[in-house]
Amino acid sequence: MIFRNAEVLTGGKLQKADLRVENGKIAEIGKGLKGDGADLSGLTVLPGFIDMHVHLREPGFEKKEDILSGSRAAVKGGFTQVCCMPNTKPVIDSKVVVSYIKNRAREVNLCKVNPIGAISVGQEGKDLAPIGAMKAAGAVAVSEDGKSVPDTKLMSNAMQYAADFGLICLCHCEDRSLVDGGVVHEGYYSTLTGLKGSLRAAEDIVIAREICLAESLNLPVHICHVSTYSGVQLIREAKARGVRVTAETCPHYVTLTDEVIRNFDTNTKVNPPIREEKDRLAIIEGLKDGALDCIVTDHAPHHEDDKNVEYNLAAFGISGLETSFALSYTALVKTGALTLAELAQKMSGNPARILNLQGGEIAVGMPADFTAVDLNEEWTIDSAQFVSKGKNTPFGGRKVYGKVKYTVVDGEIKYEEN
Repeated sequence: MIFRNAEVLTGGKLQKADLRVENGKIAEIGKGLKGDGADLSGLTVLPGFIDMHVHLREPGFEKKEDILSGSRAAVKGGFTQVCCMPNTKPVIDSKVVVSYIKNRAREVNLCKVNPIGAISVGQEGKDLAPIGAMKAAGAVAVSEDGKSVPDTKLMSNAMQYAADFGLICLCHCEDRSLVDGGVVHEGYYSTLTGLKGSLRAAEDIVIAREICLAESLNLPVHICHVSTYSGVQLIREAKARGVRVTAETCPHYVTLTDEVIRNFDTNTKVNPPIREEKDRLAIIEGLKDGALDCIVTDHAPHHEDDKNVEYNLAAFGISGLETSFALSYTALVKTGALTLAELAQKMSGNPARILNLQGGEIAVGMPADFTAVDLNEEWTIDSAQFVSKGKNTPFGGRKVYGKVKYTVVDGEIKYEEN
């Protein structure tokens, strides 16, 4: 199959080219290739996005999302691979649950779904989960996402044990004793609204701990959804010392400040919380200088019943798969903060490298995983149009640029607009 007449991002540069796909791989990149296929004139072809931090909710919370609806949202958003976090019911803490997710994803047959195993059994922070068995079943990393591992010795053991199997720990950094029930960032707007605030230190203290462990053990560690200016600086300084730390952030930390909580819209309630303008600017600077390696969605879909309550009682999270690229492109590339190639590296190349996944670039011999986008199309985010079960987004009504037109996985078109 030939995909013709697109601007193709390959080797870090855009070039007018055709792509020949054979047996799920990119067989040829050139001009004037002969054969049946699709005309992508006016579109830009980027490596398929890889989201290393999503919540697909299955098994156990299918009311919020399931592997089918989450995969449909993923390919609509241009994602060819997603990595699903373990806080399901039962928890992804065994080869049985990992295998279930892999098998279910094969049945759905849309994007590639990579399970992330729990660090501890039941995510209870007491005993290490069987990391080796989960790796053998298809887990690509381990995490306690939704919480931090409270016991530092257990965290140290987890990093060492995971490394023995070629895996990395993805760390949700939150000192719960310091959060102490906080639901928003502690600052002017928490005072204005009367909502209980959470200090930056609650996130930064655990970031510092994970960095210290990585440095002492000379092992890699990955910091999830960084939201603070001080956390970015901790990571930047650690990298300068040679610590094997990588980190991610999310579109909502790039585009929003805590002013959004003033209307008590529960769709703005996320963990860690949306913070101040100096944090937002530091996040962008961290993406520019490489302190932050990846942009992920932390896709956290919820049923409307979980959000249509008082702010203090509402669930944390944003449904983000269908808006991530457009928000990131509009906020970062249209403003000149990043180039298109740099954004693609944050959303595809670096996640593939960190998790040792096949993909992340358009090159001969690589899996034919790519997305074709119209960079010039302006559109308005409307959660009613989401295919995810989760309609929870604070971005409804926002105008953005960059519309996904096709998503191709292993050479097969899995999403085509309309």
